[in-house]
Amino acid sequence: MGSGGGSVGTEAEERPHGAAVVADGFGLKGPRGWAFRKVSFRAEPGALVAIEGPSGSGRTCLLLALTGRMRAKEGHAEVGGLPLPRKMAAVRRISALGQVPGVNELDPAFTVAEHLRERALLQRRFDGSVRALLRRPGTRAAEARARIAEAVAAAGLDLDALPKGGRTSVRDLERPEALRLSIALALIGRPRLLAVDDTDLKLSDADRAGVWALLRSLAAAGTTVLAVCSEAPEDALRITTTASAPEESGEAPEALEAPGTPGTPEEPAGEGTAEDAGAGGTKTTGAKTTGAKTSGPEPVDTEKARTQTAGADAAGTHTDGTGTDTGAAASTTEEGADDALAETGRS
Repeated sequence: MGSGGGSVGTEAEERPHGAAVVADGFGLKGPRGWAFRKVSFRAEPGALVAIEGPSGSGRTCLLLALTGRMRAKEGHAEVGGLPLPRKMAAVRRISALGQVPGVNELDPAFTVAEHLRERALLQRRFDGSVRALLRRPGTRAAEARARIAEAVAAAGLDLDALPKGGRTSVRDLERPEALRLSIALALIGRPRLLAVDDTDLKLSDADRAGVWALLRSLAAAGTTVLAVCSEAPEDALRITTTASAPEESGEAPEALEAPGTPGTPEEPAGEGTAEDAGAGGTKTTGAKTTGAKTSGPEPVDTEKARTQTAGADAAGTHTDGTGTDTGAAASTTEEGADDALAETGRS
């Protein structure tokens, strides 16, 4: 262990390294309804928690909500004694993510060594104390190398076994190696809570067993582990997610509050009936007709036309010659723009 081992040991004596995770009626609602709902469990520090369920059941959303990356809409949770969603930033500081698609993916053009050096540099830059930043460059470099070696060993990543060692590009890694690299990158920050997504995705039985053995060893060393999977091992604390139907709540669905992903509520499509079908068999969806005629020309009642035009002007609407109510269209466009701006501002 590097020169920072003494401080880590002192901290471990003061409190458990892992973070306890407690959820009570935890739920998160997105554009299509509830991503997950009524999740309740208690995990002690150093526990291995498996979040299982079919794809689309809100497993990744629960993982991100428990690590302070998404804001829950009902219930409450605590991570290391920090309440969610009120202390999301504090929870992010004590937790770390393995590779999560669309959130913190590995750069395929980077080599393994480049990824590790970059993460160590960022860790020192943003999480290091002022005193650590004032240390001599040689001392800081030695500490970074020691931290990288510690994380790589804990993740079970054998650099010598890679095709080009540390110079191997991420695009040339097999799925188990890429997963171990993402875990090593997360461990450089020495988190109290480690979250891993798609743990058993595209793995053989042997590789799956190896990954679960790795996560067990990390939990045994004191780090609390949350792992998303399709099938949880028997010795893990199993949390099963099931997506709730949107009609369970009478409220309009709201967007997920994830960075860079402002949601846009969907508009329900209109429904027609057999009586709504026209002469050509086309079903209408509640849209206004444009005055198109299917038969020959008819005599125009000029007096009636003048009366209708006067009534439209009094109501503040105008037609564009095709029968379309341009005032209503402008109002609709204006309202949609306001909704879009409000949605963007909320993200």
